[in-house]
Amino acid sequence: MKRAFHPQARTAYLFLLPNVAGFLLFIAAPAVMAVLLGFTDWDGFNPIRWVGLDNYKRLLTDESFHISLVNTLTYTALSCLLVICASIALALLVNRKTRGITVFRAAYFFPHIASFIAVAVIWQAIFHPTQGPINMFLKLFTDSPPMWLASSDWAMTSLIIVTVWKMAGYYMVLFLAGLQGIPEELYEAAKIDGAGVVRRFWRVTLPLLSPVTFLVVITCIINLFKSFDLIYVMTAGGPGRATSVLVYDIYKQAFAFNKFGYASAEAIVLLAIVLLITFVQYRGEKKWVNY
Repeated sequence: MKRAFHPQARTAYLFLLPNVAGFLLFIAAPAVMAVLLGFTDWDGFNPIRWVGLDNYKRLLTDESFHISLVNTLTYTALSCLLVICASIALALLVNRKTRGITVFRAAYFFPHIASFIAVAVIWQAIFHPTQGPINMFLKLFTDSPPMWLASSDWAMTSLIIVTVWKMAGYYMVLFLAGLQGIPEELYEAAKIDGAGVVRRFWRVTLPLLSPVTFLVVITCIINLFKSFDLIYVMTAGGPGRATSVLVYDIYKQAFAFNKFGYASAEAIVLLAIVLLITFVQYRGEKKWVNY
């Protein structure tokens, strides 16, 4: 007990206090309130009414929630897979001791630091069905290029393309760090055994990148489940409900329809899904991560 009040301990507690206070005030307290609101019916104006599990029962039959859930899973799965493939490819590309390579590394990383809102506005112009540069180029080969954001068949694809472009640079840096931690002797031994470039990648590079890949998968999935600003600016969940994901539906239920209790129930379900996926990944970590 005396150690806890040592002058150095008091100093450490003082440094920790702002972070702890911020966590309790801006994260823990709102999270607890959201859990409680999930069992209520509240429009933000009238008194809060306790409804128990009614909001969660409604989720089971709510078509809008089901569509948003499927869209979220589709968007997350495809985007995460493509982000990982693109970031590994970029990391292999810039993992060279070539003059000026840092310029290319910075260029590939730049989309990550750009504002999502700015990126969304720029890509809206790029995907414009009649005046966008993509369709102006495609019209040289076809009379009916994709409508992109204006088409329910192509809107999700458009979002995934922008997401991969935006996120790949950040995860490239993580994979690059992993690549530079692989001993060169292993590649030399593989060459002596007659392994070609492809076989060295599958037998040496990928297995030794497993810890980094595990981290990337976890963080990428969590970030994609939280995607909102890109979808809000580029498609607003449309056309129709083609790109409506859970976070956007939560926003719409809360701030468009003033159903804060129902929106809180959706948010808790989203949190439960993310926790379940993370738990499953951690449980299977030892089976595919080589330390």
